[in-house]
Amino acid sequence: MATVHANVQLIREMEFRGRAPNGHELTIDTSSDHGGHALGLEPLDLVLLALGGCMGLDVISILRKKRQQVTNYDIRITAQQADEHPRVYTQIELEHVVAGRNIDENAVARAIELSETKYCPVSAMLHGTVQIHNRYSIINDDEHETK
Repeated sequence: MATVHANVQLIREMEFRGRAPNGHELTIDTSSDHGGHALGLEPLDLVLLALGGCMGLDVISILRKKRQQVTNYDIRITAQQADEHPRVYTQIELEHVVAGRNIDENAVARAIELSETKYCPVSAMLHGTVQIHNRYSIINDDEHETK
């Protein structure tokens, strides 16, 4: 089992600097409604970006191994949030928009499935806590199809 270390440090008011285990940093803040200045990402925003980034890395890697000629890949994320505190996400939908030449629909569907069920640790951690739905659109040779 590996041990990783991260750090979150108060900078001023509600602004924090987060340092990831790899040394990269980002700013975490909140809106002025909550005493911040909206100078960075909010914690729940990071959850959505972590899920999209994790799945995106898996999916593009798998598609490249399957020799798919992907020219653009966009993950559009929509989340439903509870009205009451702690205002968690109750449902997250990811639309994977894959563009390229001769994109195999089965390859896209399988890559998303493998990410969701086997490879993406963010999806695994959220599984059972929030409903996650994946769908995809393929832009292939000037055609657009949604599944």
